[in-house]
Amino acid sequence: MTEQREPLRLLFRFASMAEDDPHSINDILDRLHETAEHEKKVSVGQMMDAFGHRSYGPFLIVPPLIEFSPLGAIPGVPTVLALIILIFAVQILIGKKHFWLPDFILKRAVSADKLEKGTKKARSTARFLDRHFHGRMRWLTTKPFVRVAAAITILLTLAVPPLELLPFASTGPMLAIATLGLALLVRDGMLMILASVIAIAAVGAGLWFFVGG
Repeated sequence: MTEQREPLRLLFRFASMAEDDPHSINDILDRLHETAEHEKKVSVGQMMDAFGHRSYGPFLIVPPLIEFSPLGAIPGVPTVLALIILIFAVQILIGKKHFWLPDFILKRAVSADKLEKGTKKARSTARFLDRHFHGRMRWLTTKPFVRVAAAITILLTLAVPPLELLPFASTGPMLAIATLGLALLVRDGMLMILASVIAIAAVGAGLWFFVGG
């Protein structure tokens, strides 16, 4: 009887989480933790269900968080994460209200244990970010600038595959993407400006490695 009720229980849990969009990094980590708590593996589709299909921020924050974790050291993972972000960013750019991913990406999964460990490590940083970044120059996070952020994100994702050839180099673009996602999540225009500076620095550093290095 317990096994029969489990899928229904998970369905209600995902539905209740998706009713409200996340409003902070800790909200995102809470949802990742709750999703991983009773699973052996967590798929991309389950993460989307946990965040809902409308909020921009989480879909630009979670893939970089995974890239920053030990999972990001696995060859090919940063490129796959960049592809996921690219698909989201294109949909943001064209103004889609509900996000979509192809089935072969939705079915990709990560270890729930590693995901939980990653969320625990990110808690202190999340508390700092949630405490210090929110609500400044909100006009910079309105729709026209959201599309600018999406365009910047697309350029950053295209830089990830070649940078993956260098140790830790793909972290730069991913950090800029995560900062853009956070700016959209908490509607902080100053953070949007900071994200743009990080993006320029990340692309510049990548070019220097390949051309000047």
